[in-house]
Amino acid sequence: MEQENKDLKAVELPENAFRELKEGEQYEPVMRGEVCPEVNGWSVIWGILMAVLFSAAAAYLGLKVGQVFEAAIPIAIIAVGASTAARRKNALGENVIIQSIGACSGAVVAGAIFTLPAIYILQAKYPEMTTSFFNIFMASALGGILGILFLIPFRKYFVSDMHGKYPFPEATATTQVLISGAKGGAQAKPLLIAGLVGGLYDFIVATLGWWNENFTSRVVGIGAELADKVKVVFKVNTGAAVLGLGYIVGLKYALYICFGSLAVWWLIVPGLSLCFHDQVLNAWDPTITQTVGSMSPEMIFRSYARSIGIGGIAMAGIIGIIRSWGIIRDAVGLASRELKGKGTSLNDVKRTQRDLSFKIIAIGSIVVLALTFFFLTGVMHGNLFFAVVGILLVTAIAFLFTTVAANAIAIVGTNPVSGMTLMTLIIASIVLAGVGLRGPLGMLAALIMGGVVCTALSMSGSFITDLKIGYWLGSTPQKQESWKFLGTIVSAATVGGVMMLLNETYGFSTGQLAAPQANAMAAVIDPLMNGVGAPWILYGIGALLAVVLTLCKVPALAFALGMFIPLELNVPLVVGGAINWWVTSRSKDAEVNKQRGERGTLIASGFIAGGALMGVVSALLKFGGFDVWLADMGLSVPETWWANPLSEVCSLAAYVCLVLFFVRITRK
Repeated sequence: MEQENKDLKAVELPENAFRELKEGEQYEPVMRGEVCPEVNGWSVIWGILMAVLFSAAAAYLGLKVGQVFEAAIPIAIIAVGASTAARRKNALGENVIIQSIGACSGAVVAGAIFTLPAIYILQAKYPEMTTSFFNIFMASALGGILGILFLIPFRKYFVSDMHGKYPFPEATATTQVLISGAKGGAQAKPLLIAGLVGGLYDFIVATLGWWNENFTSRVVGIGAELADKVKVVFKVNTGAAVLGLGYIVGLKYALYICFGSLAVWWLIVPGLSLCFHDQVLNAWDPTITQTVGSMSPEMIFRSYARSIGIGGIAMAGIIGIIRSWGIIRDAVGLASRELKGKGTSLNDVKRTQRDLSFKIIAIGSIVVLALTFFFLTGVMHGNLFFAVVGILLVTAIAFLFTTVAANAIAIVGTNPVSGMTLMTLIIASIVLAGVGLRGPLGMLAALIMGGVVCTALSMSGSFITDLKIGYWLGSTPQKQESWKFLGTIVSAATVGGVMMLLNETYGFSTGQLAAPQANAMAAVIDPLMNGVGAPWILYGIGALLAVVLTLCKVPALAFALGMFIPLELNVPLVVGGAINWWVTSRSKDAEVNKQRGERGTLIASGFIAGGALMGVVSALLKFGGFDVWLADMGLSVPETWWANPLSEVCSLAAYVCLVLFFVRITRK
């Protein structure tokens, strides 16, 4: 019994895991020894299996419904379950490796399906645009590996130097899952209860449709009138997973994000309608045929206002690079010294701080960029000049936005990769067209380049989550980084096969597959390659706003993320952040507040884990015909129910109950 208590204590996260460190204070991870089980046959085989399984599932579901689920948490749950069933001792390090290899799936899938299906979509109009499994695989694999290599030099800054300053919501939730699995028994009870409640709650909405997933101001007459005439609307997603995400993000960052969202939805959207009410603004997008005044607030946001957020994100990234120049300079200097044989030996570095050597990173980056250059040369029919322009664009943009993607994940747990990729495609199309590469070949080249960059950014954002998990738990970064390459290659091959299979089965141009991001990319790139411009004015407004916010000491990236992410996903962050503030400030006893805050983190992690896992289950059931079976049995809710304002009232009532449950359970 005494040994069991020691083991449980050994897997306890230190009390300074989620707060800023005091002067001279050090963070000591859970696994502190020089030797701990991490990479072995068990963890590698399970990691590869998870990469294949979740790459196929995420690609299929993402192309069918337009959403890529985050795989880290479901994989962590499966890893814990498998190690528990096999009665493996000291499995925490193994589970981190399983999660790290397997999580490549979501990153590679997002990079691939946001861009590459646009090639098939445009084939209906331009039959000469062709691609192959090799092209899809190479774009995904090279982009993923590039994202890993570009991020490693920034690992120490994000996970160690900024300890406690960034919330890392997804990493927090995954870490709690792994820790609770290692503890077992009563220690994991709060997480298990919250996971069941959150999973069941989100399952009822996604599969059974008992109430609406959003509550909006349109439920009352004056709200509907304001939305129709003034273009002002209030929306909140009432899901459990997003609520938990807000708790972990915290009130401070949640407010910055929400203020950005409100600035777009309550000022810019109504302002555009007021100023351009009877005009059709489609200079950069000929598919827009409606006047601004005839659009809904949501359409104005998608067509115009969101572009301001893209400009803000891009400028925030440039500002971040400028501010991080010292870190970049030091990393380059260290790499240079190591290449000359003057660097510090890895044996002299503590295991939990040991990265791949900068010699490997530098040589690896050069090799990958060279392979990308030759790959682009083949895509561009052997034209070396076009290939040089292409590789310069890919290198510059991927490097510039790597820290933006990592920053976004660290702050809000959401990677604005689609916005950054859209900007990449616009820049690439304009530059390629400017140097003479136009038409179908230019579109193909730009989309392949976009696929490489998109996967690189998606991977860098995803990988910082893995590295933060490893930092908290005490994994060896070098091992996480090394085996991440294997997961990337496996995921890229799986995604390529699934994408070609789905095109053969359904056809991306038929409309049977949603692929909304790829359709948006196709809609943007076609006119650009035919001489039509881009919304530079809107990008410029966003960029200028980011500069002003930075001068005012306001986090520009958080604000710009709020401008890009829909309102209904930003408001719940404030609700969750407010719960965090409430439960950690009600008692006069600081220790009680601390305990409630830690319990709240477990509950929030359970909501995220349950919501993520049941979201996958719901989608699989839906496309497996479960909804048809419910209809045949007379158990399904009519589709008209979600259009009924009463469904939103029920949604609000359920949400209030969920919030009260959250607050109540933190006091136990």
